[in-house]
Amino acid sequence: MAKSLSLLYVAADAGGSDTRRQLGPYEIETLIPPAQEGALTAYRVRIEPEQATSISYHRMAEELYYVLEGEGMALLDGVPHSLRQGDFLRLPPGTTHGFVTGGSPLVMLDIHAPGSRPDHDVFFVGETPPGFSAAEKNPSD
Repeated sequence: MAKSLSLLYVAADAGGSDTRRQLGPYEIETLIPPAQEGALTAYRVRIEPEQATSISYHRMAEELYYVLEGEGMALLDGVPHSLRQGDFLRLPPGTTHGFVTGGSPLVMLDIHAPGSRPDHDVFFVGETPPGFSAAEKNPSD
């Protein structure tokens, strides 16, 4: 039986410690509670200054990023792309991606369809960052 979807409003300042997780250099704030997920997941992602994330990919999920604030670089399938406020990324399933920040934090809206969580459909090319379980590591590594 399919979940019944309901309207969801999340105020900008409503996020508490129960909706935020530190996963390696990422602070991930869940915008749609798991019990209310439909066909997608949504997060506010913050990466602090002078950080580089591990390279990851999703086997099933298409991923959308919208840069809310800050600047940095996205490494997409090995190709660097500069990021700044207002930039948008669409990553088809299988696209390897990682981020590098400069002197300021990078804050992005991150949407997956179908939904992806830190314990579901997240695979790493190299080292699995703290907070993620080794189960998400690429099985061929």
